Amino acid sequence: MTAALVLIAVFTLATAAVALALRNLIHSALLLIASWFGIAAFYLWAGAEFVAFAQVLVYVGAVSMVVLFAVLLTRRSRADTVVTSDSLSRAISAVITGVAVFGVLAAAIFGARLTPSTAAAPTATVRDIGMQLMGTHAAALLIIGILLTVALLGAVVLAAQDPDETKKDAP
Repeated sequence: MTAALVLIAVFTLATAAVALALRNLIHSALLLIASWFGIAAFYLWAGAEFVAFAQVLVYVGAVSMVVLFAVLLTRRSRADTVVTSDSLSRAISAVITGVAVFGVLAAAIFGARLTPSTAAAPTATVRDIGMQLMGTHAAALLIIGILLTVALLGAVVLAAQDPDETKKDAP
């Protein structure tokens, strides 16, 4: 492993771990964005430039904005939050789940065969991928964009309604 890969991995895993540990949702969302930048840096290190730029555009640009809007629109006031007494059992469950996930990942990593493949990798340029997306799949790409926009607007409308207004509408 090279030093660059180790730095990228430490940065990505550290920001993801801190994002999981924080209780402030805004700070967690911002650290999640930093973690997605780390994944994009890994793609750049691996030589997959198109995937790295797609990662930045889609996750860092679009998904992070949706997450931030969702957090800001659905935040409850401090008076609405109730502290439960089962926080110790939740912490124990989280540790057990984390150890289990780490065990599965470690078994997968150490059980993987690390010999290089003799098959030639397919060559596709960014131009070829762009021609496919904007040629034969252009309609599907536009429909997905419209559906995601409508879903985001619907979420904003639902989140922006006052609780008193929804109680009046109920029969």
